[in-house]
Amino acid sequence: MSDQPTEVGGIAADRLRSLIERIERLEEEKKAISSDIRDIFAEAKSAGFDVKIMRAVIKLRKMNAADRDEQELLLDTYKKALDI
Repeated sequence: MSDQPTEVGGIAADRLRSLIERIERLEEEKKAISSDIRDIFAEAKSAGFDVKIMRAVIKLRKMNAADRDEQELLLDTYKKALDI
């Protein structure tokens, strides 16, 4: 039997510990993935690609077509209003 109580103050300690440990593992994985993404952007930059534009393209690719069209229309409207 475990030295740790299974319930403390109405909280299932084992379940809580399990959830916290899972979150911690995922945070570590997220940190590693973020590092990998930074490496890829650095590689792209060294190959002559514009990283800022790449990030914008990735953002656009995440949007559905209707939202993308609406954003482009608003951007064009604002540019016309400002004579850009």
